[in-house]
Parts: sequence; C-alpha cells; structure tokens
Amino acid sequence: MKHLLLLFCHLLSSVVTLVKPGGVKALVAENLLLRHQLLILRRSHRLAPGLRTQDRLVFGFLSLFLMPRRLFRTAVAFRPSTLLRFMRALRQCKYRLFFSAQTKGKPGPKGPAAELIQIILELKRRNPRFGCRRIAQQLNASFGTDLDKDTVRRVLAAHYRPEAKDEGPSWLTFLSQTKDSLWSLDLFRTESILLQSHWVLVLMDVFTRRIIGFGVQAIAVDGPGLCRMFNQAICGQGLPTRLSLDHDPLFQFQRWQANLRILGIEALPTVRYVPVSNPFVERLIGTIRREYLDQLFFWNAADLNQKLARFRDYFNERRMHQGLAGMTPNEAAGEPPPRPINIQNRAWKSYCDGLFELPIAA
Repeated sequence: MKHLLLLFCHLLSSVVTLVKPGGVKALVAENLLLRHQLLILRRSHRLAPGLRTQDRLVFGFLSLFLMPRRLFRTAVAFRPSTLLRFMRALRQCKYRLFFSAQTKGKPGPKGPAAELIQIILELKRRNPRFGCRRIAQQLNASFGTDLDKDTVRRVLAAHYRPEAKDEGPSWLTFLSQTKDSLWSLDLFRTESILLQSHWVLVLMDVFTRRIIGFGVQAIAVDGPGLCRMFNQAICGQGLPTRLSLDHDPLFQFQRWQANLRILGIEALPTVRYVPVSNPFVERLIGTIRREYLDQLFFWNAADLNQKLARFRDYFNERRMHQGLAGMTPNEAAGEPPPRPINIQNRAWKSYCDGLFELPIAA
C-alpha cells in the first residue's frame, strides 16, 4: 500500500506534463511504468513476481500512452503479452458494457409463497426446538401443503437466525415394532423444584408410538409400588399381549411377576447391556426430558402427574413423528387425519401450558 501511494504521488506530479502536446506523455508514462516495475521487483524475491489487481490496472493504463514498439523495451518484470492481453480484455469489457444487451440470470425454481414463509418462521419462533423435517410435516398435516425439509431449511437459512439448535440421535429399528400388541415399559427419575426425587414409569405402544400412560411415585420403588404405578399407567386402557422390559432389578420382584401372570401379559426381556435393543421407550424418555420436563418445574407427585397427562395428550394427538412418516401416534392407531387448515384463516393454540404452539383453524 505504501508503494502504491508513492506511485500515485508521482502520477499526480506528472499530470501537468501529460496535458502538454508532444511526446512528453509517452516519456512520462514510460518512466512511471519502469519505476512501478522496480517497485514490484523490490517487493517480491521470487522468480515470478505476483501481480496484484492494482498493478495490472496501472500497467494497462500506462500502456495506452506508449507505442507498441516501445512496449518491448519497457517491459522488464513481465512479458509484453501480459499488457496486450490486458488491453484486449479491456476492449472486450468496453464493447460488452456499452453495446451488448443486458442478460438476465436463468430462472430458478419458484419458492414457497410469502404467507407460507411467514408461517414457517412463526412456527419456528414459537417452537425453537422443532427441526426442518418436523416443521414440514407439521405444516403439511395442518394446511395440506407439499413441503419438504429442504425447502424449510432454505427458508430458515434465508430469513431466520436460530438461537439454538438441538438435533436428536437416530434410533435403530426395533425387531418387534410390527406387532400391534407390544408395549414397552421403562422408568426414569426426575427432580422437583424442592429437589425431591420422583420416579416416573412410562408405558408406550411400540407399533403406534402412543403414550399409554404414566405412573408417578415420590418414594423409592419396590414390588408393590411398581405394580401400583403400572396399574395407574394402564387405567382406562386395554391390556397388551407382550410387554418389553429391560433387566432392571425392579422387574425381578415376585409381586411384579405375579401381577403380569394375573393380567395375562408375556414379558419380553431385552438384550443385556444393549440399550438400542429397546430404543423407542429410551428415545421417548429423552423427548420427555428435553422438550418438557427440562422446561418447567413441578411441586409434588400430583402436580407432575397432571403435567405428564397434558404432555401425553399433546404427544398422541398433535406431535408429528418422524418414524411414522409425519403422522401422529393417534393417526397411526387408525384415527382419521385432521382436515387441512386454510392458511388465510388460521389461529394458534398452545399446548402444555404454552410450551408448544401449533396452528389450528380460526
């Protein structure tokens, strides 16, 4: 930059001489060109000095004042063919700029409508944890559109700046998922606002991914307590033929095994030390923690039970499931899908005390 400013000062000092008639213009231009070449040779110690864009512009401008026979004597740091190619490029640029028609870019695929873009952004703002595929499935189910995750990703990349991005893991396909009468059961522990541990038993239908129910207990779980939590979870529901369990010592209580025999349920233990052999309920527990329990507080077992019941209704009725090709668990169980919503006449309904907001018909 310092050498370029120095050259510019020399150029300004020679303006008066350049405006005079005669061959002084060519002489001054030749001196400036030689001086700039020396600056380039001093700046670079390589065999082939690297020319910058500013250097090429200076050489091309100064070569306009020289005769072609003088170019061969003036070119020291580079070949005259470089200047000649630069002059040809300038000439082509001139004719293209002043005499060619304005060319337009090739028309690309038409993106979604402005209203659809707005509702994609609004759904993402109201539910920051929703991914592109889930947003597309939710809008397709709500408005009858034909969106895919790539379109949603392009819209969000162009118009939305996410604050956080959470991506869940992918699960292996469970061998027995095609059986209608296979349920899966597991337990997990959570803490109340008073830091009191609560045990939660979750029961789900493997085929439809429906949450059958929850059982909550604030004290340590034993055989009778496990039976009580299980009966609480299946209250008002039918009974499965098979029940998938892991190798937790709680399931070895005689009271629990006797309860399964009385109800006529066959226990199917998973593979030892392989958590992916029972993936759906493990993934469900992670979903409950990330999307719900980590976002709120609860006081006691009764409060936790009510909140889990609200999440069960939302999960079964409104939450799109990627493993079910965008259907809800209730739709996988045989219920008809909801009617598409007119995008011009829409409203928003909150679920789970405002943690989730989804579009509905106004």
